Amino acid sequence: MRRVRPGTASRGALTSVAAGDAYEEPEDLPRLWHVTLSVSGPEVPLGDLRRALEQLAHDHPFLLTSRYAGDHAEIRYWEEARDLHDAAAVALRLWGEHRQTAGLPPWEIVGLEVIDRETYHQRVAEGYGPPPATPVGVHPF
Repeated sequence: MRRVRPGTASRGALTSVAAGDAYEEPEDLPRLWHVTLSVSGPEVPLGDLRRALEQLAHDHPFLLTSRYAGDHAEIRYWEEARDLHDAAAVALRLWGEHRQTAGLPPWEIVGLEVIDRETYHQRVAEGYGPPPATPVGVHPF
């Protein structure tokens, strides 16, 4: 049994909040961000591209859906990050970091949208945001 000196808090100790006190969420906790990454480049065989996107989905388990054509693709997924800057930085590295392992074409990133979960759900509810990613997976445009 671990002993804690009186007057000191142990790591991970529970603390109480007096009735009526408001709980404030710490600001540095990760949040969920909806990411849409658009890439394009020279035409590639559709079968090769589909296999590469399926491998990317396997390598990056939070990938929701990919849509593709011979010269462009759109990848949508949820990213857990502390803030928008961190989520965008991860998204901007995704294509390049997985290019070799997934066999992705040497395309460039031509678009990036990162929105928080609340904004995503608000847009969907109002009918003008990206529709929910169904069916999940890799699909042609």
